[in-house]
Amino acid sequence: ANIVLRALWLFALLDAGLLLDGGMLYPRESSSREVKELSGLWVFRADRSPSRKQGFDEAWYKQRLEETGPVIDMPVPASYNDITQDPAIRDFIGWVWYERELVVPTHWIRDDTIRVVLRVGSAHYNSIVWVNGVSVTQHEGGHLPFEAEVSDVIRKDPTGSCRITTAVNNTLTLETLPPGNIQYMNDRTRYPDGFFVQSIYFDFFNYAGIHRPVLLYTTPKAYVDDITVVTNFSDNTGLVSYIVSVKGAVTAALKVTLMDKQGHCVASSNGPFGVLKVQDVKLWWPYLTHENPGYLYSMEVGTTYEDVYTLPVGIRTVNVTSTQFLINNKPFYFHGVNKHEDSDIRGKGLDWPLIVKDFNLLKWLGANSFRTSHYPYAEEILQMCDRHGIVVIDESPAVGIKDIFGNASLSHHLIVMEELVRRDKNHASVVMWSVANEPASEMPPADYYFKTVIKHTKDLDPTRPVTFISSSNFARDKGVPYVDVICINNYFSWYHDPGHLEVILIQLNTEYENWHGKYKKPIIQSEYGADAVPGVHVDPPVMFTEEYQKIVLQNYHKVFDQKRAQYLIGELIWNFADFMTTQGVTRVVGNKKGIFTRQRQPKAAAFVLKERYWRLANETGRLPLWTKYPCSL
Repeated sequence: ANIVLRALWLFALLDAGLLLDGGMLYPRESSSREVKELSGLWVFRADRSPSRKQGFDEAWYKQRLEETGPVIDMPVPASYNDITQDPAIRDFIGWVWYERELVVPTHWIRDDTIRVVLRVGSAHYNSIVWVNGVSVTQHEGGHLPFEAEVSDVIRKDPTGSCRITTAVNNTLTLETLPPGNIQYMNDRTRYPDGFFVQSIYFDFFNYAGIHRPVLLYTTPKAYVDDITVVTNFSDNTGLVSYIVSVKGAVTAALKVTLMDKQGHCVASSNGPFGVLKVQDVKLWWPYLTHENPGYLYSMEVGTTYEDVYTLPVGIRTVNVTSTQFLINNKPFYFHGVNKHEDSDIRGKGLDWPLIVKDFNLLKWLGANSFRTSHYPYAEEILQMCDRHGIVVIDESPAVGIKDIFGNASLSHHLIVMEELVRRDKNHASVVMWSVANEPASEMPPADYYFKTVIKHTKDLDPTRPVTFISSSNFARDKGVPYVDVICINNYFSWYHDPGHLEVILIQLNTEYENWHGKYKKPIIQSEYGADAVPGVHVDPPVMFTEEYQKIVLQNYHKVFDQKRAQYLIGELIWNFADFMTTQGVTRVVGNKKGIFTRQRQPKAAAFVLKERYWRLANETGRLPLWTKYPCSL
């Protein structure tokens, strides 16, 4: 019955009344597609005018940016904030302008059967893009990709010269995700003329800029626009239900081929939808649960119009009971971390050395999972998770929601969830959607708001559970009745009863019993921890020392070990690494709750977690000898 339901959902998508049109397949080169990456140095100018609208008033996009005034070099991808020595750039709020000039390959210009697409991996927060002075797209929201076909625009200049201008604005309002507020200080006895503050309701720095790669890529005029895959298995037969959307042709014959890692065809089909049956299936298993984790097949989709697209596919199932989280019908226990896309100098910019280092640390730690707190991470990171078997709770940027439960905010939230599901629906590593983190959901409109968002997300993807991250005030969280898994953040002996380590066992036990007693759903401890300034030691332990952080964790672990035999299905430390925040009296150059420093060096707590996570992994009894000890990539 499960298999039939999952397949039926796919076909229901054909008739679904979705807000978005078109797919968002990750750009991959193939025999029919080329990709031109535009990473590197761009020209940059911040609009420092009091209104921040000088760039629009003077139409900076109509000419080279350096002709409008002073410009500087700016790397892409990267946040712009920490690149210069100018504090005004670090804390800048408003429109900034980027520009990159390039020469488009001649055959892209001459061959009008080639479709050329400009794609921005993400820019924070509101973006407008021009090509050769012509507006091609606008996008609201950071953290997710957007694109536009630019074939006609670039063909107007037969030399192939292409000037891409992007204006990006990081201003947060009550209708953005995450939300914020601009406060103007009009008391001229205390503040200079035009002084304003960007208020935010979240505890990380509001990094801005073009954070992920910008690409030009090509497809044929008739092309594979989207693929949706749902997987299942019965005994040793894998089942891959798929729908392929083709655009640019009224009809198109399709050939769908599924290949194993050795390149052997294991199943094939014709037509835009169907079910591929894989004999002797190799399932996708999480890290440390199988000797061959993260197994991926390759699904090659070809059209009669000679477009070819290859999608990695992991065959696995996800189910939830009142006390367990099941992957491939086996109980799965999350022992992992919360992260941030955050590092010195590059801010939230995608950086391959950093990504590979973090995956090495995750595997050294024995972590099998993480949550994309508090926004969708780069597609490249999820691809790494697919390959290495790291399980992901995929979170929307709805962090710090308060006072925004109106129709405009709700409409935007629904679009963001569609963009997130559309982008990440085919990742085997993504096992759950998180629609929000610690909203002020005690407010009366919150019940309708979150009921609507959660239902919409389940309609978009009934194959994955949906969660909502609750704060420790158990009585107020009105989204909880509608979720499949309860995720709880609390910081006993830190924000509550600071300095009193002896309260953790009592208060955490009470919290769990309240939640599970009321809702009868499995629980993940989605955040817990304490700040530790690296190298600061005091005994007996006091707050902000490495010793205090270590003992907080150990006390939490005592309760975890009692409850995981019942209904606790996971524990995610806050945080993987120290990260930057807005300046404030409770933060000393950022949040220090990382078990690693911002430079990825371990604190004492990292060794506590490493010992625990490897013990948890080995208790499953399903590990071969070579994984009994920590290994690297």
